[in-house]
Amino acid sequence: MGDTVLYEREGHIATITYNRPEAMNAINGQLRQDLNAAWEQFRQDEEAWVGIVTGAGRAFSAGADLKDANPTTTPGTFWEVPSYNSLESGMEIFKPVIAAVNGYCLGFALTLVSACDFVIASEQAQFGFPEVRIGIPTIQGAVRMPSRIGWQNAMELLLIGERVDAHRAKEMGLAWKVVPHEQLMDEAKALAERLLLSAPLAVRATKEVARRGQQMPFSEAIRFGETMRKVSRTTADAKVGPAAFREKTTPVWTGEEG
Repeated sequence: MGDTVLYEREGHIATITYNRPEAMNAINGQLRQDLNAAWEQFRQDEEAWVGIVTGAGRAFSAGADLKDANPTTTPGTFWEVPSYNSLESGMEIFKPVIAAVNGYCLGFALTLVSACDFVIASEQAQFGFPEVRIGIPTIQGAVRMPSRIGWQNAMELLLIGERVDAHRAKEMGLAWKVVPHEQLMDEAKALAERLLLSAPLAVRATKEVARRGQQMPFSEAIRFGETMRKVSRTTADAKVGPAAFREKTTPVWTGEEG
């Protein structure tokens, strides 16, 4: 991983930060590679139970770096980095992920945010898919947004290409909460701490059932969920939780499979 993305872990909370503040965290080929590597590190890090993604400086990310986006120029540009191993394009991460959106969140960055479980927006945040205004279709965002925020809200973002502010994003259902700018990271970390009160493997199993269940017929989703429940019962935390409940103590989760 290079310097364009930072990966930091404090306890069980990992923070991934877009780190090209001089370019509004615009995504060039290097940043895209580093971002993919950061998500892979988060997925593999056994001590990372919750993730927060944010941006350094004034922007979350201004989207693709158009100075770097022409595949006919130098090697390693934005479009030449494979997308199949990115969170935006379907990398399966069942640990909970919080987006702390501190400013502009545009294009490919908004697609990533739409893959997160919670979106906390600064009052200074702005969201948008400007691609159609420069003659480019939005692909991953077009796939994700209708189920996330409903058809008409999705079409507002995808087809008009205008930015919306944090309060409109919350009205759409894109942002979960809007907070004063200076409180953004405190709010994200407070939510992460709340998530850590739940058993990490049970959380991941529940998220996986929720995700996969959307693409399955109802009866198949229930069967899949019951299978996941049986697997989860073999974990160490499945013994810790009931014992703590009986003893009226706070469970200390291990995240061990059993």
